[in-house]
Amino acid sequence: MSKKKERTEDVRKNENQYEEAQGEQALLSFVFEWASALIFALVVVLLVLTFVFRQVTVNGSSMNDTLQNGDRLIVTNFMYKPQYGDIIVASHGENYESAIIKRVIATPGQSLSINYATGEVKVDGVIINEKYIKGTTKEIVHPLEIPEVIPEGYVFVMGDNRENSLDSRSSDVGLVPINNIVGKAIYRMYPFDSIGGIYDNMTDSKSNGG
Repeated sequence: MSKKKERTEDVRKNENQYEEAQGEQALLSFVFEWASALIFALVVVLLVLTFVFRQVTVNGSSMNDTLQNGDRLIVTNFMYKPQYGDIIVASHGENYESAIIKRVIATPGQSLSINYATGEVKVDGVIINEKYIKGTTKEIVHPLEIPEVIPEGYVFVMGDNRENSLDSRSSDVGLVPINNIVGKAIYRMYPFDSIGGIYDNMTDSKSNGG
């Protein structure tokens, strides 16, 4: 009887060990699946942040009062095609040392003229009603000879703070190659009391330029 009892206990012990091993294997499988899902999610987030959305910090006052020095913006280049009024970030080019944040005023194929005496800006013969600007649009250092029509592959940009912005009006910046555009600013994420959209001061209205 004692040997039979011992064999029964051994069987039960083996069964318990098997159940414990199965439990450990199931736990390890769960942890592995969870870790794999987490790593995949992190990779997706990193790819999105790298190729779709970026964070950019405003440096300087050339976009006052729309943007302030130190503002942090979300920028995207996903399926992006420059349009009038877009606030864009352009990487450094041949004519300037660091990235710039400006507003698109004219795109390829559009005519552009600036009357520095009155501050009026005409695109395709129509005066733009620029509610977003600060100051007056004046001629700046090393003035650029603006082409009658913006050539393919380029945009003309200006800062909203027209009296304190180095932009396409100057040959030091000139027309910005579209290939140099990092993306369009779509959202302000900092400071927290200014979180939100950045195009509230835009208007589609234009006055006839005659």
